[in-house]
Amino acid sequence: MKKGIVINFFAKCSVLIFMFVALAGIRSQAQEAPQVGTASYYANKFNGRKTANGEIFNNNDFTAAHNKLPLGTYVKVTNLRNHKWVIVRITDRLHYANKRVVDLTQAAAKRLGFYYRGLTKVKVEVVNREYASSIITAQELSYN
Repeated sequence: MKKGIVINFFAKCSVLIFMFVALAGIRSQAQEAPQVGTASYYANKFNGRKTANGEIFNNNDFTAAHNKLPLGTYVKVTNLRNHKWVIVRITDRLHYANKRVVDLTQAAAKRLGFYYRGLTKVKVEVVNREYASSIITAQELSYN
């Protein structure tokens, strides 16, 4: 009798653990779902100012501002008008009233081909650090 109760208890615990792990996986996938919206870029007046993560802003770097993703997150930003893309690191926050998805450096805006337009429709996708680091190094070498 006691053996059956113990087995039943462990079976129920296993199901609960499985459900918890499955829900945690769904939650993390939902947080990393691509976002589509408008992108803009920083004005020159922000050069030399501190960003939200404490770094000094430089319009020649490949960084961006985003309101929800954690600082330090790497994202792939794709211009939906011409399908050009760039990898940037989130280092700053947008103004709370800003309706844009992301604010990019001028270097990133030029790479995406919308520098002279000012705004464009983009898709923002989270990428892993290892992939992003290798791409950013190549981007910076080809930009400078």
